[in-house]
Amino acid sequence: MRLAEIWRYPVKSLGGEHLTQADVGYEGIPGDRLVHVEDARGRVVTARARPRLLVHRATLGPNGMPLVDGRIWASSEVANDIEEAAGAGTRLVRDDSLERFDVLPLLVATDGAISSLGYDRRRFRPNLLIGGVAGLAEREWEGRHLHVGGAVIGIVSLRQRCIMTTFDPDTAEQDREVLLRIHRELGGAMALDCQVLQPGTVKVGDPVEVRLPDG
Repeated sequence: MRLAEIWRYPVKSLGGEHLTQADVGYEGIPGDRLVHVEDARGRVVTARARPRLLVHRATLGPNGMPLVDGRIWASSEVANDIEEAAGAGTRLVRDDSLERFDVLPLLVATDGAISSLGYDRRRFRPNLLIGGVAGLAEREWEGRHLHVGGAVIGIVSLRQRCIMTTFDPDTAEQDREVLLRIHRELGGAMALDCQVLQPGTVKVGDPVEVRLPDG
């Protein structure tokens, strides 16, 4: 097995950026989900309810600040786009707390599980995509450790998937069959919620090993 892809999402619910390497730490990939969308009442707004957010792409600039479609995230132009996608009164807000993650700081997916469904892997928004995995082997990995590059990653649980998987990452068009199949064929869960046990640098192409905790 090998590390096939690395993804970061500087703005929650927007499209992400493909990396060739990352220094993975206890809070996951630096710069991941630093900014989110809020409504006028201060409630977090996601692509679950406002899928048009997905068609905007967030990256991290050279100074470590998020960019939206190549523009500074706090600019008036970006603010207008966010309101158009998410509704009047919505805005982007920075959040450096651990609460910015839905579950844990790192989501790991495998090519075997994704291939079993046959959909674009971007629908599942992994941070790390592992290649060379046989079928649904990830379903046996809970409680084990991933050794990849200089990092050790603890696999906590399978991720329960939501309606966000039904939206095309390029067009935001909905295909409800995606989530229905995840429930029918995979019990509603796919990919792995993980925590970082040993920080380290990971690179695309790094070998990946799954070991028991004392292995």
